[in-house]
Amino acid sequence: MTPSYRQPGLVLTDRHFTVPLDHEDPAGETIELYAREVVASDKAHRDLPWLVYLQGGPGFGAQRFVGKQAWLARALEEYRVLLLDQRGTGHSTPANRQTLPLRGGPAEQADYLTHFRADAIVRDCEAIRPTVTGGAPWTVLGQSFGGFCTVNYLSTAPEGLSAAIVTGGLPSLDAHADDVYRAAYPRVERKVTAHYARYPQDVERARRIAEHLAREPVVLPNGYRLTVEAFQSLGILLGGSEGSHRLHHLLEHTFVRTPQGPALADAFQEEVQGLLSYAGHPLYALVHEAIYGQDTRPTAWSAERVRAEFPQFDAAKTLAGDGPLLFTGETIHPWMFDCDPALRPLRETAELLAARTDWRPLYDRARLATNEVPVAAAVYHDDMYVDTAHSLDTARAIRGLRTWVTDEFEHDGVRAGGPRVLDRLLALARDEV
Repeated sequence: MTPSYRQPGLVLTDRHFTVPLDHEDPAGETIELYAREVVASDKAHRDLPWLVYLQGGPGFGAQRFVGKQAWLARALEEYRVLLLDQRGTGHSTPANRQTLPLRGGPAEQADYLTHFRADAIVRDCEAIRPTVTGGAPWTVLGQSFGGFCTVNYLSTAPEGLSAAIVTGGLPSLDAHADDVYRAAYPRVERKVTAHYARYPQDVERARRIAEHLAREPVVLPNGYRLTVEAFQSLGILLGGSEGSHRLHHLLEHTFVRTPQGPALADAFQEEVQGLLSYAGHPLYALVHEAIYGQDTRPTAWSAERVRAEFPQFDAAKTLAGDGPLLFTGETIHPWMFDCDPALRPLRETAELLAARTDWRPLYDRARLATNEVPVAAAVYHDDMYVDTAHSLDTARAIRGLRTWVTDEFEHDGVRAGGPRVLDRLLALARDEV
């Protein structure tokens, strides 16, 4: 543990842990985990209960706060908070195009990445909890994929939890990836339709960009090959509270006049490459569909296959007519491993993961049905990323879980709503409302 340091109103401590790569082989290879301990400066010497935060993703390190931002302000009123960089993310042992070749070829890399799902993350939490809390149970706050991990926690190690809070992250307990995406594409279409209703001028702008890219894809400054399909994937923004406005601002000034004719502006290209590149979170692309694997059926590029069932997302057909171009959402496709230089070396590894048929179950219905841990979950009405119907089915399957279903926020409500969201959920878990 390193010496503590300060931000306004906070005392922070960097913490490092060693855990098994495979918890079934505790004497085998190990990896390193990093977490940031945060406590209010006026409570730094008090004996406080712990809250561990599991970031959404997969593939993202814990949020980097400056001071008492968002939900953290409410949490620090009564907790010490541990912001965990889940395995393979942030400052924990990284898994990316630079490090994965250390494992060997694509087959060895794919085998390695099977240890980066919710079950392994939860076992990491249980491995480090005795060191952090002295053995006392802690509260978990799981955002999005962090909620998936939380439901696994309730299934496999509820004794480690004093309470569980889920925000936008109640997964289906048994849906195959195909079921997830069949439910997702209609939601995405609704979000795009709502965006165009808010900003009708974007219909023509999006079509013009798509027509330009259909004639000649653009290579962005970082080497990303911007195709029509890649441009459509910017619709992932529409799942956030400010996403529609961000997309509109992106589309406002896209073309400039050049001696060779209209071209996509450098400023537009710079912003787009930051939005589309997976250089900072490659695990999101590599294991995204694997988080739904629970049996012998391969995920087999589910989002790409299911998309064919929704021809309205086919840009070529749209551009041949006069309808609006539909953006896509939180989906991973094989072409991303051709377009993105951060993913290109990992294409064969991704193919092997997509073909895998030995995924272990992540959730235990019987144990969830007898749950005794206080649980509360925010379910966002028509959440673009996590299906509301799936979430509510799961909520009914977890004994004692209390839901707050709201259309006040999008998927990032715990950030956008700040202390109010966490305060509401803590009160629900404690049966105070």
